[in-house]
Amino acid sequence: MKEADEKVTKSLPGEGEGPGNAEITRSAKNPKNSKNKETAKNSMSQKNQKIQKNQKTVRNPNTAQNTQAAKAPKNPNLIQKAKDPRAVDTSEASGITKVPEMSEIISRMSPTGPHLYYPDGDASLFWRNVRSGGEYAADLAEIKAEGERLQGQTPPGLTFSLFSQFAQTGSRLEYERVYFERRRRLNTIALLSLLEPECEEYYTELLEAIWAICSEVTWCLPAHVSPERPLGETIDLFAAETGFTLTELRLLLGDRLPELLKTHIAEIVHVRLFEPFLKKGPYEWEEAEHNWSAVCAGSIGSAALLLLDKDQDRELLGEILEKTQHSMTCYLKGFGEDGACLEGLGYWNYGFGYFVYYADLLYKRSGGELDWFAQEKVKAIAGFQQKCFLGGSTVVNFSDTLPYASVHIGLSRYISSIYDSLPSPASRLRADYREDHCSRWAPALRNLLWRAMAGNAPDWEPGEFLLEDAGWLISRIVSPEGVFGFAAKGGHNDEPHNHNDLGQFMLAGDGEFFLSDLGCGEYTKDYFGSARYTYDCNGSQGHSVPIINGCLQAEGSDRRASVLEQASGASESRMTVELSRAYDSQELQSFTRSWLWRKEELPRLELRDKFSFSKMPDTLVERFVTLIQPEVPLEQGRLLLVRGNLTLELVYDDRQLRAEVTERTYRDHFGKDQVWYALDFHVLQPQEQLELCFLFRFIQ
Repeated sequence: MKEADEKVTKSLPGEGEGPGNAEITRSAKNPKNSKNKETAKNSMSQKNQKIQKNQKTVRNPNTAQNTQAAKAPKNPNLIQKAKDPRAVDTSEASGITKVPEMSEIISRMSPTGPHLYYPDGDASLFWRNVRSGGEYAADLAEIKAEGERLQGQTPPGLTFSLFSQFAQTGSRLEYERVYFERRRRLNTIALLSLLEPECEEYYTELLEAIWAICSEVTWCLPAHVSPERPLGETIDLFAAETGFTLTELRLLLGDRLPELLKTHIAEIVHVRLFEPFLKKGPYEWEEAEHNWSAVCAGSIGSAALLLLDKDQDRELLGEILEKTQHSMTCYLKGFGEDGACLEGLGYWNYGFGYFVYYADLLYKRSGGELDWFAQEKVKAIAGFQQKCFLGGSTVVNFSDTLPYASVHIGLSRYISSIYDSLPSPASRLRADYREDHCSRWAPALRNLLWRAMAGNAPDWEPGEFLLEDAGWLISRIVSPEGVFGFAAKGGHNDEPHNHNDLGQFMLAGDGEFFLSDLGCGEYTKDYFGSARYTYDCNGSQGHSVPIINGCLQAEGSDRRASVLEQASGASESRMTVELSRAYDSQELQSFTRSWLWRKEELPRLELRDKFSFSKMPDTLVERFVTLIQPEVPLEQGRLLLVRGNLTLELVYDDRQLRAEVTERTYRDHFGKDQVWYALDFHVLQPQEQLELCFLFRFIQ
C-alpha cells in the first residue's frame, strides 16, 4: 500500500529530453492576471509603480519599469503559446533561435546607462547605502581586506614560460593562479573605487589594472587554446568574461575613465570578441548544451548590449543577438523539464548565472519585449539550487562539484524576486567575496547590486525532490535530532563533466558528509583526456558502486540506468534502478539497486542490491566511499563513521561479506592531496543469483 500523499513516477531512457515548453507570455503565466497584453504592456511603462504588500515585482525592483511577478499557474491549461511575435521563440522546429522583428525591437531599445544597474539610475546613492547598510558589512570587510593584501604588490606577469607550461606538462594551476590573481586585483580595486570614488589612490590603481588586462596577449587560458585556431581568433570562457567585465566597468565608471581608455576597451572588445564571433566561427561552444554556451555567448551578448546603443550599431547588435539567442536555446536544451543541472551545483552557479546576467540586460534594454524568464523551463532551472542543499553547506555534488557550497546571494535573491515560489536563501549561506578562486567580476558585482531584491530568509525547509529527467532522488529532512540529507542517482555515463557513477549515493547529517562523493579533482590535461577515468574522483572506483567480476563501470551514453521507481511519502522515500548496462561484464544479466530512506528522528537507509549472472562470477565487491576513517567495534558485522556527536552505523552480514578498509588519496580541485577511505565488502561465496543488503543508520 502506498501512502496517500506519495508521488510515484517511472522514467524510461531518453524520456524528458524534448525541446521544453514553448514560449509563454506573462499574462498567460499568471492566471490571476485577467488584463490583456496591451494593458500589461502599458503597465510596464509606469514608473515607480506601487506594489501591494506581499506582492513581489517580476523584474528588477531597481528599474523604473516593473511588471507583476511571474507565477506558475495552478491550471496547466491556462498556459498558452505566445502569440506575440516579439516573444523569444525557442521551439525545436525553428532550428535556430529566431526572434521575429528583432530589428524593430532593437530600434525601440532604451540606451545603455546607469539605469540598467541602479534604482532610478542613482549610482552615488546606491554605493552610499552599501557603505552604511549593515547587511553589507561582511562584504565590505572582505573587499577591504583584499585591498589591503594587494596594496603595494606588483601585479604578477603572465609570462610565455607560464603560458607554455600546460602544453609541456599538462598542469593548469601555475598560469591560472597568476591569471586569476590579476582579475582579483581588478575586481577589488574597481569595487573600492565605486565605494570610495573620492580616493585618488584607488582610482590610479584601477586605471593601471584595467590597462594591464587590456595589454594581455590573450584573455584565454592555455588549456583552451589549440593550434587549429589562431590565438587571436580564440574565444573561451574567460576571454568572453573578461570582455564583459571591461564593458561593464566602462559603463559603471562612466566619465571617470579617460576617453582614451574607454575607446580602447570598446576597440579591443570588438577585435577579441565581436569580430571573431561573427566572422571566424562557428565555435564549438555556440551549440553546447552546457555552461560554455551560456557563459561565452552570454558574456558576448551582454557586452554588445552595453556597448552598442547608437543608431549605427543596430545591425551589428542584431547579428550578435541572433547568435547569442541561439546559443541560449542550446544551453537550455541541456536541461530536462525537471531543471536539474547534470554538471552540478557549481556549474549551475556559473552557467545559469551568466544566462541570468545576459537575460537581465536583454530584458531591460528591450523594455521587457525579450524575456527568457517567462519560460517554465527557466523557472525549473532556477529552482535547482535549493534542492541541492542537504543541511548546512553540504550539497549534492554528483559530477565535478565541490561537496560544500555557499550561494551567490545576488543571483539567488534576483531569482527569488522573479518567482514567488522560490524562496531566498539564508544570509549565512552567502559566499565570501574571496571564495571564488577564479575571481569573476559579474557575480561579485551582483552580490552587492541585487542584495536588496529579496529579503533574508530562514534555512530552506525540508524537501523531497524526484528529478525524473536526471534520474535523481534528493531528500532533506529536519527532525529534533538535526538536519539530514540523502541523494542517489541513475542517469548515464556521458553527462557533462561526467563521472562513471550510476547508482552513486551520499548521506549527510548535521552539515557533514558520512558517505561522500569526491566531487571534482584538479583540472589538468589528462583530467579531460583519455586518462579521465583513472582519477578516483571520476572513475567508478571512487564511488559507492560495486566492482563486478573485476569490472569498473564504463563510460558512454549507452551506459544508462533505467529508473524503475521513484517514490516519496511522508515517512519514507524509495528509488530503484537497473544498472547492468553500466558494466562490461559478459556474465552479468541484471543488477538492480534499491534504496529505502526512512525519515525518522534519526533516519536510516536500507540498501538492497540484486544480481543475476549467467554463470557464477569470480569476484564481487561492494564499495562505499567516505572521508571518515572508520571505527571497527568488537561486534562483528558493523562499521562506525563518527563525526562529533553523530555516528553513522553501517550494518552488514559478516557471514556473507568480508569487510576491508583501504586508505587512498586523490588530488582535489585546488591541487591538494586528500585522504579517502574505500569500504570494500567482498562476497565470500559468489552465486549466480545474489542479494546483498546493507543498513546505514544514524545514532547518537
